[in-house]
Amino acid sequence: MPSPSLASPPLVLVEDVHLTLGSAAGPVNVLRGVSLTVAAGESVGLVGPSGSGKTTLMMVLGGLERPSAGRVVVAGTDLAALGEDALARFRRDRIGIVFQSFHLVPTMNALENVAIPLELAGRRDAFAAAQRGLEEVGLGARLLHYPAQLSGGEQQRVAIARAFVAAPRLLLADEPTGNLDGATGHLVIDLLFRLRAERGTALLLITHDTALAQRCDRIVALADGRVAVPPGEDVALAAQGHA
Repeated sequence: MPSPSLASPPLVLVEDVHLTLGSAAGPVNVLRGVSLTVAAGESVGLVGPSGSGKTTLMMVLGGLERPSAGRVVVAGTDLAALGEDALARFRRDRIGIVFQSFHLVPTMNALENVAIPLELAGRRDAFAAAQRGLEEVGLGARLLHYPAQLSGGEQQRVAIARAFVAAPRLLLADEPTGNLDGATGHLVIDLLFRLRAERGTALLLITHDTALAQRCDRIVALADGRVAVPPGEDVALAAQGHA
């Protein structure tokens, strides 16, 4: 896949985003002036300690949380301009999300879980497309199995198939291997990167694993709700300054 063009407008534009949430102890500033861009087709690893705002930023990018201030534009659409119904439709059609805990509907089989976004969009081929998606992730023989009948790795593959089935422009993945053992996690990540490369989907990957983040085109680090220098880059910059 060709590298994203620097001349193209970014797929994701985040400008000075703040998010303040209430708590029993008073207001908590979760995001404090985050700005970043993601190019079409680019993969970005988002790293940082627990509590740094990584998942909250993902929720803002997915339209699941409204920022207190700042601007978020995805695929040319300012999310602040959308009402709740329009935002849900935009998320369904343009953004795929993979969570650490799978978020499958337990009373639906794998085929039904993957077909959900297409059914909501009124697609007549929802189940045929869902079957193709499951076959692509190696679950063609597990179409009618329910989440409780699947292993953790299989459940995450169902979640990945669901995230890709509507051909999103942006995929948000929050610690997608966090509930998996090492070997299964590697298989799931290989699948995730293969599918996004084949489709040209931009990826924002939240991870605590620096080695995993390094598989992305670029790393962005968060600390205390702000964009920080990625791990190790401060050393490289210091070395350049002394060169």
